[in-house]
This record gives sequence, C-alpha cells and structure tokens, in this order.
Amino acid sequence: MNTNAEELAQQIYDRLPAVYRLRDAEVGFPLRELVAVVAEQTAVVQEGLEQAYDDLFIETCAQWVVPYIGDLIGARPLHGKAPGAAGGRAEVAETLGLRRRKGTLAALEQTARVVTGYPAVAVEFFTRLLVTQYVQNHVRLENRATIDVRDELALERLNTAFDSSTRTLEVRRIASGRGRYNIPNIGLFLFRIQSYRLRGATAARVDDFRYTFNPLGIDTALYNDPRTETEITQFARPENVPLPISRVAMKQAMNTAATYYGANAAMLLSVNGVDVPESDVVVCNLSDLNDGSGNWAHTQTDKYGIDPVLGRIALPTNDPAPAEGSVIVNFRYGFSDALGGGEYERGADIAGTASETISATAPDVQLALDAVAGGGIVEFADSRTYTLASTTPNLAVNAGQRVEVRAVNGARPVIQVTGGDLVIDADSNTHIVLNGLVIAGGAVRITGSPETVTLRHCTLVPGIARTRQNDPEQPDAPSLIVESDNVTVTLDRCIVGPILASNGCTVVITHSIIDATDEERVAFSAGNDGSGATLPGGTLRIENSTAFGRVHTQQIERASNVIFAARVPSGDAALPVRSERTQQGCVRFSVVPPRSRTPKRYRCVTEAARFTSTRFGTPGYCQLSRACAESIRRGADDESEIGVFHDLYQPQRESDLWTRLDEFLRFGMEAGVFYAS
Repeated sequence: MNTNAEELAQQIYDRLPAVYRLRDAEVGFPLRELVAVVAEQTAVVQEGLEQAYDDLFIETCAQWVVPYIGDLIGARPLHGKAPGAAGGRAEVAETLGLRRRKGTLAALEQTARVVTGYPAVAVEFFTRLLVTQYVQNHVRLENRATIDVRDELALERLNTAFDSSTRTLEVRRIASGRGRYNIPNIGLFLFRIQSYRLRGATAARVDDFRYTFNPLGIDTALYNDPRTETEITQFARPENVPLPISRVAMKQAMNTAATYYGANAAMLLSVNGVDVPESDVVVCNLSDLNDGSGNWAHTQTDKYGIDPVLGRIALPTNDPAPAEGSVIVNFRYGFSDALGGGEYERGADIAGTASETISATAPDVQLALDAVAGGGIVEFADSRTYTLASTTPNLAVNAGQRVEVRAVNGARPVIQVTGGDLVIDADSNTHIVLNGLVIAGGAVRITGSPETVTLRHCTLVPGIARTRQNDPEQPDAPSLIVESDNVTVTLDRCIVGPILASNGCTVVITHSIIDATDEERVAFSAGNDGSGATLPGGTLRIENSTAFGRVHTQQIERASNVIFAARVPSGDAALPVRSERTQQGCVRFSVVPPRSRTPKRYRCVTEAARFTSTRFGTPGYCQLSRACAESIRRGADDESEIGVFHDLYQPQRESDLWTRLDEFLRFGMEAGVFYAS
C-alpha cells in the first residue's frame, strides 16, 4: 500500500463511530483491514483521475499520450531521439509557437534546436552576397566588398556560422552541402560537440612555473560556457553555442561583461588557495619554442599567462613557486557525449547508504582502500588529483564482499598511480566496482579470483598522456590487465587503452572506447608469446563501441554496432581481428577490416571508418567524420551510426530536421545542414 492509500485509509477509519472502532479493536481490527483494502482501490481511482487531467497538457501528460496530442495539432511524428526531447514532447510543445513564426529565420533556428537537441545557428546567405547597393534607399553598412585585415576576430570566423565577410554568387545546390552563397539559400549550423565543466581540478605541473589546465598534462582546447537564448526571436551568437575559446576572443573579452574568466565563467585559476583576479591575467600564445629546448613562448614575469587554445598556464616567474598541488583550475572542455568520467549526471549508477561510505582524502587514499577489505564504498568528493603508490595489492577484498570505489555525482577525480599499477586482489565470490574515476600513470591490474569487476564512467588513460607510455620501449603499454580466470570484467561508458585479458576470463564492453593509439597496435589480447605473436585473450562481448587496434580473442561471443579500426603492418601475417573460435558467436552490424577471422557475420561492412580525430583529449575524439561512408554513419541495427556514439542517434536527428524543414521553410527557399563541430 502506498503512502496516499495509507493516509486515506486512516482518514476513513477515523471518521467511523467510536463504538465500531472499539468493537473492531476487540476482535483484532478486521474492519480496519477492510477499510484499508477499499482505500487502496480508491487511491488507484483517484490517481487515475489526476493522471487523466495531466494527460490534457503536453508538459505533464504520460509518454504514450504525446503522439496523440501531436496528432491533434497535425505534428508529423518524428524519431524523437534528441536528448531532452522525451520522445518528441519538446518538439510537440513548440509546434504551435513555431507555426506562428513559420518562414522566419528565428523559427528555423528554433526548429533545428528543438528537433535535433543541438545548439543551432541559422544563416541567410543572401545577406552575405557581394552586391551593388542602392545607396539612396537601402544601405547595408556591414555588407562590405573587402575584408578588414585588422579585424582579427572577423578573420578568425571565416567559413564559420559567424562569418561576416561577403562572397560572390555560388550556383551549386546547398542541399548537397557543396554550395552556400546564393539568394534562396539558408544554412543551419549544428554544434555537436558539447561543453563539459570541470571544477576544482588540480592543474598538471610541467615545472615550477608552467602548468596545464588538463590534470593529465596534455594540451586541451578550453571551451566557453554556452548560454541558451531566452526568447525565440533572439538569434544565436557565439556566446550561445559551445565553441573553443580563441586567444583573440578571450583577449577582446577580458575585463568586459562577456568575459570568459571568473568564478562564474568558463575558467578560473587559483594559486595557493587564492583566486587569481582577472586584472592579473593576460592572454598569450604559449606554444612550444622551435629551438629544441622544450620551453614555451611568451612566459610571464609578473602576470599569469593563459593560452585557451592549448590549455596552458604560465605563472609569473617573479613570484615564489607554488606548493605542490596548490594550482587549482575550473575550466570547460569539449566532447561528443558523456562517457569516460566527468561532472555530468550519473546519479542513476550510484547506490549505497552513507553508513557504508568512507571518504578518500589526500594523502590517505591507501588507508581508505585498506578499510574496505571487508566490504564498503570509498568515495572521492571532488575533482582533484590524488597520488597513489603502487603496492601489492592496492585494493584487497575478502571473500563474499562487495567493494565500490567511486566519485560522487558531479565530480571527476584523477588517481595518479606511481611506481607501477593499481592492483586489485580479490578473493572468491567478490564484486568490485570502479565508478567515475580517471586513472593515469599505470594500469589497473586484476588478480585473485573475483567474480565480477565493473568499470563505469571511467578513463584508464591511453596514449601519450600515460606516464609509462612516454617510454619509447612501451608505446602500447596496457591500461587494463586481467590476470584472473573465471571473472567477468564489464566496461560501461569507459575510455581505456589496450586490454590484456587472460584466456579464461570474459570481458563485456558497452558504449566504450578501446584505444591502442594506433590501428596497427594490439588493443585486445592476452599478451605475446615472446616471439612477437599475440596470444588470444578471453571471451569478448562488445556492443556500441569503438576499438582502435588489433583484436585477438579466444571467442567473440557477440559484437554488435562495433567499429573495429584495425590494420596489419605491411608484410605481417597477423590478422586485424581474430577469433580462435568461429563456430560460436556472431558479429552483426559492425565494421570489420578485410582479412579478419570472426564468427558468422550479419550486415557487416569492410570500409574503413573515418574520424574527426583519433587522438585522446581532443574534442572530436572518435567522432565519425562527415566524409565517413554512409554504410557506417547509418549502418547500425536501428539505422543509427556504428560505434561508441551510437546512442546519440545523429542520423535520426538529422532526418527529423529535414522532415520539419519541409514544413517551416518559406516557399522558394532552400536549406542546407552543416555540422559546425
């Protein structure tokens, strides 16, 4: 019985004459139980009436009612895959308002934003045509025949959604994406890269006076904090969409209301516990010098230099060097989706009571891990960097226990392992969970005999960002090593480097990236036999993921919507993807390189996938390029794209936009859709 039914039953029972209640008490309260049954059914009817009223409004109706309300107003059904669209709820809610403004540029921009879920900018290209002006009646001062080469910001925005320069007529069709500048043409620019924040992170130290915003010590483009327009009549400006911050834009915005720096802005620098004021910050180019010294250009003596393009910080050399770990930063970075750990919402994957939780604090992280050998939760409350010395083991778990090491919702701590690997040694019938962590400097090594090990929203840093991989003798050092047999290791929404998995284990991978940093290196195996030949790793189940590098497994039990981006070095007899067992399992709707040996395939393609970027830490990391084959961009089992970003449903969102453009585009106008990021 729910709370409402209990309250209703008590109200009914209290209204009965006292004599009946007294007699009821004498015989064990059968009347009260009867009243409770009646009240429970009454509460069900009451809840149904309330929901029936709510179903009259698009904002509160049940999900199944949304298409019926849409049908009443003539809204054509869409896929409704945009985040926040709730199966088309937002799009139906906006339909009447958009129809009142049908044919206007503002309505088209709002339509693109609502239908796709991406920030959008609509551009009328006829306003950017170079034409002879009627100076008596219709002067357009912004329509100039030449470009002001002294306007750095305007030059920077050439060929973008905010390009203000004029062009000559272009006769190619805009719908094909080839032409733009013509009288009937309208362009819709969609921004797929999102801006994610990171607060209170420990800046990575290069030396006493040089740091990087990224706690992993890699160059990272800093992004703005996009502010959504409040009115449909307001056109999107650069501050309304997620964009990387340029040096010119930040320099011009310093000490203005539109600043990128500050406590409530896109970035903030704190040294020794004190926030650096904006007046002490200068924007400069901190690129590497070309003299082989490893130094940066334009380092500062009395100011704090920030390079938003590279995400670098130069402290004033006239001041004392700050204490270790005392340079703290807030910043925003760009990425396609919420995976690999971050301050994004992941509350649905966090469970457990406060009594089970032990807070991890520096430098006592190892003490917290030791305290949960008998079960419990170790929790990191912020996004700082924690140093953990490799021991044997770092996390020991007694038989029959469950241990979780996690970040609180809204935090992304970095665990920097020194001296080796983070070792997990568990007894039988144990369950270990890592959630929301970034682990660098060493691999996660699983030993003992655990039953399950689960990694959710974690990054086991691949590539040059790992300290050990700076060693040229270990260019493809593994990020995850599974030495245990009969264990199921699950990776969900993770980014990891190469995986070494023992022959007897099972690895389950969903919505994740496996990155060996090169398609010719090995991403999944059990190691090598000493002669250079790889040994087959454990059983692999992988879905909606992208794997950079060769795969050698005992058995591919199931592979669905997976990009295997693998290549064999010239003259090598190895196979890009190899399964020792081919009579069991299946590979479906996946990208499989030629010469691969796999179980039975269904609707797979052999074309090589093309990406915006394959380098970890860049905004377009693992994002499919627009030049990628259509068989990959729409080749999944539900006609979404194959790979790790399958659940973004980008083809469906674009298709929904074209459906709506047919309704809201003015007669005689043509539209083109361009991905601005």
